[in-house]
Amino acid sequence: METLFATLHVVAAVFIVGPMAILPMTAMRAIRAGQGQQVDVLARSTFVFSLLSLVVVVFGFGILPFSKYGTTVTTPWVLASLIIYVIALALSIFGVVPALRSAAEQLAAIPAGALPGPDTAAVTRRAYGRVAMFSGIASLLLVVIVVLMAWKP
Repeated sequence: METLFATLHVVAAVFIVGPMAILPMTAMRAIRAGQGQQVDVLARSTFVFSLLSLVVVVFGFGILPFSKYGTTVTTPWVLASLIIYVIALALSIFGVVPALRSAAEQLAAIPAGALPGPDTAAVTRRAYGRVAMFSGIASLLLVVIVVLMAWKP
């Protein structure tokens, strides 16, 4: 059973947490290009993948009872990973997604075919900066979790 849950945990991490970290970077490109509809779709996708990432945690908890090393939730690297994950999830749901939604709304308010001006540039700069900051920090935290999972200090 440990092998099954470990496999499900890793596969879910790759196919769910991976997009959760990468989609905001794609959205930043869409913000720069002024594609409001694309940013809106990516905001919804980021939200869904962020919520789905809880499946990875569930599979991780599924591994614990079968651990050969007596690993529990209170094992320092497991507990640290959980705390870091909660922070990354909160940054994604309460930082990245609202910033993407705001950018999509602001880009939708710009008339189609309008020449890029100082107002458009200011909107995209602010939105881009917020998305970059929140998603960058969340991605770095997810990398720390991967290191803790592989290293198991």
